[in-house]
Amino acid sequence: MDRKPDRPRPGNSSSAGKRGLSGGGAGGNRRKPGQAGESLPMAPGQAVRMAAGAAISGILATGKTVDERLAADRISNKFEPRDAALLRSIVVAAMRRLGTIRLVLDRFIEKRPPRKAQALEGILIAAVAQILFLDVPDHPAVDLAVRAAKYDSATAPYAALTNGVLRNVIRQRDELLAVADPFADTPGWLAAHWTAAWGSEAAEKIALAHRQEPTFDLTVIGDPADWAQRLGGIVLPTGSVRLRERTPVEEIEGYADGQWWVQDAAAALPARLIAAQPGEAIADLCAAPGGKTAQLAAAGARVVAVDRSAERLKRLGDNLRRLCLDADVRASDALNFQGGPFDAILLDAPCTATGTIRRHPEIAWNKRQSDLASLAELQSKLLDRAVSLLRPGGRLVYSTCSLEPEEGEKQIAALLRRNPDIQRAPVSLQEIVSDPDAAAACGMTEWLTPEGAVRILPYYLLHEEPRLSGIDGFYMVRLVRIR
Repeated sequence: MDRKPDRPRPGNSSSAGKRGLSGGGAGGNRRKPGQAGESLPMAPGQAVRMAAGAAISGILATGKTVDERLAADRISNKFEPRDAALLRSIVVAAMRRLGTIRLVLDRFIEKRPPRKAQALEGILIAAVAQILFLDVPDHPAVDLAVRAAKYDSATAPYAALTNGVLRNVIRQRDELLAVADPFADTPGWLAAHWTAAWGSEAAEKIALAHRQEPTFDLTVIGDPADWAQRLGGIVLPTGSVRLRERTPVEEIEGYADGQWWVQDAAAALPARLIAAQPGEAIADLCAAPGGKTAQLAAAGARVVAVDRSAERLKRLGDNLRRLCLDADVRASDALNFQGGPFDAILLDAPCTATGTIRRHPEIAWNKRQSDLASLAELQSKLLDRAVSLLRPGGRLVYSTCSLEPEEGEKQIAALLRRNPDIQRAPVSLQEIVSDPDAAAACGMTEWLTPEGAVRILPYYLLHEEPRLSGIDGFYMVRLVRIR
């Protein structure tokens, strides 16, 4: 949550200017490389800040997700729950506002650190994220960043520079937070792509929506209104339950009893478009982590859940057992999967996932424009394979959590051109809403495309409480094999 700017405290201001990272700003307080290291005492909270800086550097260097990086060497498990939560908050806030943070650092630093001191970038990004965007007091944010810099012999020469830069950030906080560019936290290629696809106004709204913390939605097995009341949430027009407060999942009522699972409201819709009937044979290709599989199984279908990742399928199996649901789980590349013919197939295809940047902000910085072409080629092959597994008259729902037409609208147009056996089965508004009046009030009629597909943008689903607004970006379409 964005913090309210505090007034600079006495002694917080600094005359440090653009000193560069050559060490020129360290002055007489500069440590020699050999003076830093394990011999320095570790202050309370320092380990968390150092882990956050290292995680940020690792994510940007390797392209890993936040979850993957924090799972590496079981980083989060090294801390108590409260510190682990702070670690994640720092890393996610840094990724969400990375563009703005880099602009801030460029304002005060002339040069990037030398290769041997590249860890300094992560330290500084983590500290600025705390000062500008998290409810963390200024003093520990600065002090612990300086200590982190001193702890490593490669970054120790820049400890005084770190102190001066961060104090300048505090002193100029109001001005820095007044950055007007809606695309400050969006890579240029994505901003240009969204503008071309959806227009400048929509592109700006998408970029601004990605700056907000994601909502916390549940798909419930029982009555949504009852669970919303019990959990202090609201029922969305789609039928999902949106919680007002974030709580560790395992501590929420109904988790141990398998009464619900976490699933964004948009991600809950593709399985509903299948309209699964009891006893139908349905394949869920690219099934993990299993929310859609659970929906299909709960409807009474005989589900085959296919995914290439055995590790992700283990999580899917654990979820099904908790929910007391059953599916035939198979570890296989969907392109090589043998089975069918099926009454229906759900293909939630691998994609750039740009519709989930609000939830996974590192995606914006780790994806490249070249990824779009390679993923579109894979989606095309998966679609052809899915069609081959359908019986005549069978239904195919294709979905991606992407904002890119190449992975949605254009992908389906190409499939229909090359395969005359496939036709659209248009979606009606009644199929994706449980409350038509509420749906009309929050603009859900614009979710349907002229062709009868569903296109959701992240700034849709507005609520009078801004923190309860928003939804993952998605594209979904229903097709039928006519022969």
